[in-house]
Formats: sequence, C-alpha cells, structure tokens
Amino acid sequence: MGLVTAATWTIAALAGAHLLRRWLAVGGGRRAKVTRFPLALVLSHPALAVSALACWAAALATGSRALAWLATAGLAAAALLGCVMFTRWLGEGRHGDAVSGVPVLAVLHGLAGVTAFALVFLTASAARVF
Repeated sequence: MGLVTAATWTIAALAGAHLLRRWLAVGGGRRAKVTRFPLALVLSHPALAVSALACWAAALATGSRALAWLATAGLAAAALLGCVMFTRWLGEGRHGDAVSGVPVLAVLHGLAGVTAFALVFLTASAARVF
C-alpha cells in the first residue's frame, strides 16, 4: 500500500508541477500590489507537499511510524493550502477575470492529492508502515 500511495502522490506532484509551470508562464510570479495568489501561498503548497513526500519515502525505507505521521501532517497542511488556492481561484469568477471552466489537470491534481492523503492516513494508522 505504501508504494501505491507513493505512485498516487507522484501523479499529484507531476500534475501540480505542470500547473505551477503554467501559472509562472503567464506571469503569475510577478509582484503585484493585490493578488489572489500571493507567491508565498503558491510556493508553500508544493514545498510542504514535497517535504511530506520526502518524509513518506523515508518512512517507507525505515519503517518509522513517526515519519509516516509527519508525512500525514505535512500533506494535510499542503492540502489546506491547496483548498485555499482553489477557493480563491473560484472567487475570481465574480470579478469576470476567471478562466472559464475548471481545468481538467487541476481536477486530476486535486483528486490525486485527496487520494494520496487518504492512503497516507490509512497506512500511517496501520500497525506497520509497509
């Protein structure tokens, strides 16, 4: 189950990396006085997720439940930041400058992230990490 979790997490990470690259390509990283997506928010979401993934890999390698729970906590924090960004993105629709429709890749990223979190939590809750 640990490897299935890692694979699901990798799918979420690849989709998220592509979304971040697209956001940066359209000028999302430029400084603006007012923005719905502050750079600190956008960068802390993947930073937390990647560090939690590193904890998960270490938990799989060592069998440490403490690292598995640390990965769970890190992923929960990353998920909350992702929910904040998604909510802010939906809020743009009221102002007329939102992209029409929800990008399929963002949905895949969110579903894979939620699935990865559920699997991490269930695996960390089990008697053994493997």
